[in-house]
Amino acid sequence: MIQLLTPTHWKDYELIDCGDFEKLERFGNTILIRPEPQAVWSKALSPAEWQRLHHIKFKGRSATAGDWVKKDPKTPDRWHVEYKNNDVAIKFRLGLTSFKHLGIFPEQAVNWDYISDNIKKFKTPTPKVLNLFAYTGGASLIARAAGADTTHVDSIKQVVTWANENQELSGLKDIRWMVEDALKFVKREVKRGKTYNGIILDPPAYGNGPNGEKWKLEDNINEMMSDVMQLLDPEEHFLILNTYSLGFSSVIIENLIKNAYPKVENLEIGELYLQATAGSKLPLGVFGKFYKNKS
Repeated sequence: MIQLLTPTHWKDYELIDCGDFEKLERFGNTILIRPEPQAVWSKALSPAEWQRLHHIKFKGRSATAGDWVKKDPKTPDRWHVEYKNNDVAIKFRLGLTSFKHLGIFPEQAVNWDYISDNIKKFKTPTPKVLNLFAYTGGASLIARAAGADTTHVDSIKQVVTWANENQELSGLKDIRWMVEDALKFVKREVKRGKTYNGIILDPPAYGNGPNGEKWKLEDNINEMMSDVMQLLDPEEHFLILNTYSLGFSSVIIENLIKNAYPKVENLEIGELYLQATAGSKLPLGVFGKFYKNKS
């Protein structure tokens, strides 16, 4: 059964409306308009309403860069938001980047809930969690806040620094930060005989390692999954694979996981989306996840 999942605990985030290749979102008290290639339908709210509600709008200059236009110049470039579920609470520093991102992907809150829920159920006293392609650290923060010994791997030094800021803001410490190519790191951990109780992968469609290594999702994900499964603790574990690529379906994710780990238990696959207050569902990636508890 393919699931459709959306976050349910986000007080500091709201997708207000989306359509005509844009989305209108509230992060904390700040409302932004950003490009959204998936929103091919029409907006529910009027252009006048979008204009009235928003504080900041992103205007692209090229495929990879653009500018933020503020209605009020005093609106800050940086601010904080919080995420809470039944188990943990974490905080993020958001910022206006030149490539339309803010430092958070709100739909990932669904996966954060899965992480904290599984860690709380583990019988292993201090479970080890590995977060690959970890960006600004939402999954790392959740895992650490839930009590896991957490390793965070990303190839870009600036976003690892940003993740460390989020750790401090959240009142956490002792996440292990690694500025590394994810595939190389995993291969080294396999050679060292390391194991993890939780592994999270949120790979991009394309990427570069710190030493110019090339990542292309469809070319590298099968090799990555084969290696990663060797790191899973056989007795007690969870794994999340999340992708945002227009060419990938949750059935592809299911095949990848079953091929790499034939004895998988409790496998779930599906699609993440954000529910707009104005009515539309905005699809934002596919996932596969599974867990095993000690009997």
